[in-house]
Amino acid sequence: MSTLLAGAWGRVRSLLPARADFAVMSRNPRRDLLAGLTVAIVALPLALGFGVSSGLGAEAGLATAVVAGALAALFGGSNLQVSGPTGAMTVVLVPIVARYGPGGVLTVGLIAGVMLILLAVARAGRYMQYVPAPVVEGFTLGIACVIGLQQIPNALGVAKPEGDKVLVVAWRAIETFVGHPNWTAVGLAVGVAVVMLAGARWRPGIPFSIVAVIAATVVALVFSLDAAAPIGALPSGLPAPSLSFLDPAALGSLVAPAVAVAALAALESLLSASVADGMTVGQKHDPDKELFGQGLANLAAPLFGGVPATGAIARTAVNVRSGAGSRLAALVHAAVLAVIVFAAAPLVSRIPLAALAGVLLATAIRMVEVGSLRAMTRATRSDAVVLVLTAVATLALDLVYAVIIGLLVAGALALRAVAKQARMDQVDFRPDLPGEHSDEEHALLAEHIVAYRLDGPLFFAGAHRFLLELSEVADVRVVILRMSRVTTIDATGALVLRDAVEKLNRRGIIVLASGIRPGQRQVLESVGVLELLRREGREYPTTPEAIEGARAHVQRAGLLPAPAQRRTLNTVITEETSR
Repeated sequence: MSTLLAGAWGRVRSLLPARADFAVMSRNPRRDLLAGLTVAIVALPLALGFGVSSGLGAEAGLATAVVAGALAALFGGSNLQVSGPTGAMTVVLVPIVARYGPGGVLTVGLIAGVMLILLAVARAGRYMQYVPAPVVEGFTLGIACVIGLQQIPNALGVAKPEGDKVLVVAWRAIETFVGHPNWTAVGLAVGVAVVMLAGARWRPGIPFSIVAVIAATVVALVFSLDAAAPIGALPSGLPAPSLSFLDPAALGSLVAPAVAVAALAALESLLSASVADGMTVGQKHDPDKELFGQGLANLAAPLFGGVPATGAIARTAVNVRSGAGSRLAALVHAAVLAVIVFAAAPLVSRIPLAALAGVLLATAIRMVEVGSLRAMTRATRSDAVVLVLTAVATLALDLVYAVIIGLLVAGALALRAVAKQARMDQVDFRPDLPGEHSDEEHALLAEHIVAYRLDGPLFFAGAHRFLLELSEVADVRVVILRMSRVTTIDATGALVLRDAVEKLNRRGIIVLASGIRPGQRQVLESVGVLELLRREGREYPTTPEAIEGARAHVQRAGLLPAPAQRRTLNTVITEETSR
């Protein structure tokens, strides 16, 4: 027991920040400070918008950006990651808010935090590399569509209709708008989105999101646009930590939503960290430490009224492009947002909801990489199917189900492609015959012996084809299976092989095998294939030895002359030829 505890503690210690992680922060602090300030300016409207979209209010988004952003930066596995509320997480939270209320969301965040820490201790971060690119692209496209649809009520200036299905809510909002149009809200939302999109193409380094939001707020205040509803009063500071939202009676029913939140937090955070690595030279994140940092962030954020957080791809990209070189930039981002919460809450509370809707609409549009989608859909038909199916599932179901469906379909299509690579070809064994043989003997051997070469994997996805092909062998006495090119065998493949050997044996056809690899012997032994082959010495290390064994069997059956007879036959042939 003590050994287990010591091992667990050693694993946890390996996840804690090392001195080298903080030593990097002193290399170029000025550059990191400027990068952190830039990210904070970009993150402010996003944090407010995602807080509003989640249903818990703008203050929840700010609290998440400050608390989760700081803890994930300190304890995470990436020097460049910026964490906080994200659109993808908002998509998952909306139905949870509708069903369980704000307390349910905060409880889900705590449970998800514990799950993320357990995943880190179990070293699950490395499995992110197995998520196929079409699943990620489809997932991102689906999230972008959902985020855009979520903004329809605020962009149209109508109250959010009841419901947790984004398509239904958006349609009801449009119906309400048609009856009572609010063109002021539409103008602010469209104006902010256009400024952000056009500005990003004109001057990518300028944070046009904050510029557009400030301009929309000033217009709404100066012209007293009553139709431009503000986000509402914000607390001047973070609330004191509290567990009052916990409802022990509801914990059991919240486990499933917490699994969804934890899965999304892990997926999005590790994906964002990988994107950051790809944008730089010499940076490489630790996936398990990143999960640990996100787990601590999600444990703490609910205590201060925040929502579950993840690594944010957009803010992380801004951080990298701004020249960040250490986690100091992400810490500065959280500190600046904290100052805004304490010092500028009254001003922030006057920002129109329509302006924040415009920010998120532009963000959703910028999430869609048209070139990448076009390339992915043109790559192979399977990639296109996985991408489209994942995107549709994200829109129609939820994000976790979408990823699961995408992974299952991608896995099934990949297995199908691998299974098609497996072949069983009949080969000419006569060049491998040892010794001297006459043309007549070659003909006799070819009449009674057939050799097949197995190439590729022999596993459940394609093994039954071999059973059918082998079972249809006729008019021979010996079948030689050359197995040196078999890449892998699973239990299904071994069972199919055993069934084929037994069926041929019942028809009086013996089966010889050659070149079985050492790594494949265990599975063949476990289902009895090797025992079946060894019963009469029918397994051989090399193909020439197997051919010699087949020739000996044909001789014993009287279908081929014995060695002495063969010499006589050869002599007769020679004499006849010399005449």
